[in-house]
Amino acid sequence: MQKFIHITDTHFVPPGNLLYGLNPIDRLALCIADVNRNHADAAFAIFTGDLAHKGEAPAYEALKRELDKLVIPYHLMVGNHDDRANFRAAFPATPVDADGFIQYTFEMGEGVLGICLDTNEPGKPWGSFCATRGVWLRRALDAAGDRPSMIFMHHPPFKVRLKRMDDISLLEPKAFNDAIAGRTNIRHLFFGHLHRPVAGSWRGIPISTLRATSHQVALDFVIEGRIAGSHEPPAYGVCLLEEDQMIVHMHDFLDRTNTFLL
Repeated sequence: MQKFIHITDTHFVPPGNLLYGLNPIDRLALCIADVNRNHADAAFAIFTGDLAHKGEAPAYEALKRELDKLVIPYHLMVGNHDDRANFRAAFPATPVDADGFIQYTFEMGEGVLGICLDTNEPGKPWGSFCATRGVWLRRALDAAGDRPSMIFMHHPPFKVRLKRMDDISLLEPKAFNDAIAGRTNIRHLFFGHLHRPVAGSWRGIPISTLRATSHQVALDFVIEGRIAGSHEPPAYGVCLLEEDQMIVHMHDFLDRTNTFLL
């Protein structure tokens, strides 16, 4: 069995600032402490975008200081709130493709290939996946052949029926959809952006995301034009990968509810 940790939407701001009444740095520090305490045996942690809230260099520098406290390796990707140049200055070891997009593959274990995608469109809240990025993904999947693969991206390429969030999901999905069409080896699609626990399947592919380490999006299927926020508890995912299954446990790491034996 291979264990890894899914974390999303850290939304760092420069030190000394709050975001919606919360301190994103403190929230991630508590998350990392919990991962280190309980899941030091995980192979890696993966962060699916919106690392910084406004893409400022000091926010990424603060993020780097916190991530250096992780006892396990980590992989990063960008979301719509991120700035590629400032991100790359803080994390120069993160791979980029030949066109400067922050997308790459990595070995996950259990014979599975991880594929990280860049859906950032500078200055826009919605996601984009252009033909150039689509060519890269097609080549990565072609190279994988029949090998089991998992895709990690920030914006979901489908609607979840939260009206305002659907307005800012992946609004140019054709290149992505064309690249994965007919593939039978995609075992799971992990994403961020929604700040909500969501799981299901899309085009036969299992999907999941979870609440952010920062602020959350309320579960509201009516509100249009504005995003309904909430201070529901933050979470991270404990992902258990085996040859014949993929299980994701969503852990509310700040929950202090008493436990007892049933």
